Amino acid sequence: MLSGGLLLSYVFLGLSLAAPIGPVNSAQIDKGIKNGFLHAWIVGAGAVTADGIFMAIVYLGFTHFINIPIIQVFLWLFGAFVLIYTGIESITSGKKLTINQTRNKDSLLSCYLTGFFMSITNPLSIMFWIGIYGSVLAKVATNYGHIETIICTSMIFLGLTLWDVIMAILSSGSRKFLHTNFLKVISYLSGISMIAFGIYFGSQGVKALVF
Repeated sequence: MLSGGLLLSYVFLGLSLAAPIGPVNSAQIDKGIKNGFLHAWIVGAGAVTADGIFMAIVYLGFTHFINIPIIQVFLWLFGAFVLIYTGIESITSGKKLTINQTRNKDSLLSCYLTGFFMSITNPLSIMFWIGIYGSVLAKVATNYGHIETIICTSMIFLGLTLWDVIMAILSSGSRKFLHTNFLKVISYLSGISMIAFGIYFGSQGVKALVF
């Protein structure tokens, strides 16, 4: 029987997995200050969807496909393209940012796809989930059955979703309290962060392709 404390620990695990600042969080901050809560949340929802796919891959034992070299190269290079493109868009649109600008400029679909592709094409995320979630599966499966494993997985997913909501609230709420110039700086930094991740992804893809 799973205890409440154990279930709560897996919720906190999901929170901690999502919390480190990376390209998705940078994109959420950017969309939140420009378009509001819903757009920031949708970016995170796209990323959470990708996380769910990673968890399914690990759960079903399909991780060996990730080790195919051509797939790794594709993920690195396509991920680089998505990050650099989104980063440049963040910087250029940040120049036009004002406190009173009309929200809902970006479509919800584009925000969702941004979060999804940023996460699904990130080989680091894939390796991360194989390591972390794989160890969780091994631990739970050793002591419990399939139902308990699914419940623990759901708690991790709940933690991921909670962090998505927290980031959306923080990024959209900051708009009410911060000066326009400071919001622009945040937008620029978010864009630079995404471009930096994109350059790193691209270099890793080229290295994998050449060597």
